[in-house]
Amino acid sequence: MDFRTCIDIPASDVSINHSTRVMLFGSCFSENIGLKLLRHKFQIDVNPFGILYNPFSVSRAIRRLLSAESFSEADLVFNNELYHSLMHHGHFSATDEQTCLHNISLRFDKAVSFIQQTNLFLITFGSSYVYQWKENGEIAGNCHKLPADRFRRLRLSVEDITEEWEKAITLLTAINPGAKLLFTVSPVRHWKDGAHENQISKSILHLAIDALQRRFGERVSYFPAYEVMMDELRDYRFYDEDMLHPSSLAVDYIWKFFSETYFSDATRRVNDEWAEIRRALDHRPLHPKTEAFRHFTEGTAQKLEDFAGRHPEISCEEERLLLTVK
Repeated sequence: MDFRTCIDIPASDVSINHSTRVMLFGSCFSENIGLKLLRHKFQIDVNPFGILYNPFSVSRAIRRLLSAESFSEADLVFNNELYHSLMHHGHFSATDEQTCLHNISLRFDKAVSFIQQTNLFLITFGSSYVYQWKENGEIAGNCHKLPADRFRRLRLSVEDITEEWEKAITLLTAINPGAKLLFTVSPVRHWKDGAHENQISKSILHLAIDALQRRFGERVSYFPAYEVMMDELRDYRFYDEDMLHPSSLAVDYIWKFFSETYFSDATRRVNDEWAEIRRALDHRPLHPKTEAFRHFTEGTAQKLEDFAGRHPEISCEEERLLLTVK
């Protein structure tokens, strides 16, 4: 007897290997999967604007990168002793205006270069509720605790999202014809919206992605992270202490589904091989000056060189530097 409902994920024509260039945008799920991909040495760029929750902010971020239009003082607002960009997460904010712009520009310039050759975009929608900046009508990616009366709270419709993303995908594929998009809906519940409102919000996101799949065919796919969390992992032991975010165990479980869906057997073997080296690199000995640890480090360095020789598409320079420091 099976005491849970299992999600059947159909075979996908999306294939990810260590030569695939992947950009991830959106909410916490994109961050979680991005960190897994990064740790397994995939070629990725994760959230160059920081975490974004609503479909319009993600679309605007991609459009800004495609235009390569840099940011200036006019794009910043000042509040609570900090300069902020309404398009960016708070970790770009700073007490000095030029420092804030410098933080933004470093990531922006890197992402502008990366987006032109990106093969796959993984987009996670978190909420269909948005906050519109009253001064110019723009949708804020982050409100930065600015006074609530400076925003209008709105809920996007299915039509709003599909119209916006039809334009974004058309623009993206005109510049990068081979690119594919993989959408997910974040399993994190936005409880401040209310239980019913959160459910409506998530439903709108699902319907919008379904409409985009029908519009763009094989160019657009969907990964059911939301369904895996809600059905297979519905027990609260799979949530963090806030009872809203997936626990690390749940993230690992969803990553397993992701790997089985989009990685070939050969790619998974490379991941397993690298995981062994990564564990050795992360090892912190009690007695680092012993002969035993010197032999351990030399053995790890040899494994690293052997791995790099077999997989020239994977850069190991950071790990070589780490070993020289040890």
